[in-house]
Amino acid sequence: MSKDVIIAVLVSFAVSAILCPVVIPMLHRLKFGQQVRTDGPKEHLKKQGTPTMGGLIFLCAIILAALLFVGDYPQMIPVLFMTVGFGIVGFLDDYIKIVMKRSEGLNPKQKMIGQFVITAIFCYYCMTTPEIGTEIIIPFTGGKTLDISWFYIPFCFVTVLGTDNGVNFTDGLDGLCSSVTVMVATFFAVVALGTNHQVAPLCAAVVGSLMGFLLFNVHPARVFMGDTGSLALGGFVAATACVMRMPLFILLVGLVYLVEVISVMIQVTYFRKTGGKRFFKMAPIHHHFELCGWSETRVVAVFSIVTVLLCLVAYLAL
Repeated sequence: MSKDVIIAVLVSFAVSAILCPVVIPMLHRLKFGQQVRTDGPKEHLKKQGTPTMGGLIFLCAIILAALLFVGDYPQMIPVLFMTVGFGIVGFLDDYIKIVMKRSEGLNPKQKMIGQFVITAIFCYYCMTTPEIGTEIIIPFTGGKTLDISWFYIPFCFVTVLGTDNGVNFTDGLDGLCSSVTVMVATFFAVVALGTNHQVAPLCAAVVGSLMGFLLFNVHPARVFMGDTGSLALGGFVAATACVMRMPLFILLVGLVYLVEVISVMIQVTYFRKTGGKRFFKMAPIHHHFELCGWSETRVVAVFSIVTVLLCLVAYLAL
């Protein structure tokens, strides 16, 4: 399997790196440009018009690499289903916002219905597949598991939807979501390889595709992933954790995602309770650090380093 993992990384990296110079000019010509919030950091105004929907690039790379191995590793299929499924929801949202010029994109109800249907199918698969079932590994217990039975249904929905929104909120700075998710995907790839789990090649494909994408997504970014990419990555992280019976480990390796979501919740709640006051200078929290004087590259570096350290802690927690 280790050979297949290496091939998956190399193939997906090559496809992503080759597609970027081809697709980015196409996005320019189609005027698929990012709309930047005027109330955010002033440095971001120069990003206005930068091509978005770049998630299509690494999604293609992931799919092509996965097709090489899916016959030998069928347990990759539900994770690939979640990755592509949530990517489609994100694509529709981006398409409506950018091409159809509707600022809201999919309305919250439409987006939630799409996410719920995809999650319900995945949840049913997990519960009816003996290799997965309703058991989850408890961190720091030496690999002991807990069978949560029918409570797995709401637990799965909270895990998937919470993770997906967290990844989506993290996509706000050049290379931030890509860098953090590379670390998370690497963690799952290492664990899957060590436990001989069949999702290892797919995790490796995500790592390779994001590294290729990062060549063009680091500051100053030439392309953004959009909801197409961030929702797809959220689906991947949540599905991989569930298939490996490790959803609780998202609290460790995906702590950055969690903090991003919590910062938005705190900001909205505080704003409503105080009649317009703000708890953070801006939410999600990466913008707060920017307005505190941190450079964009420093925020990305710190968040990525924190994720690496948390992945090491999570590995010890197995």
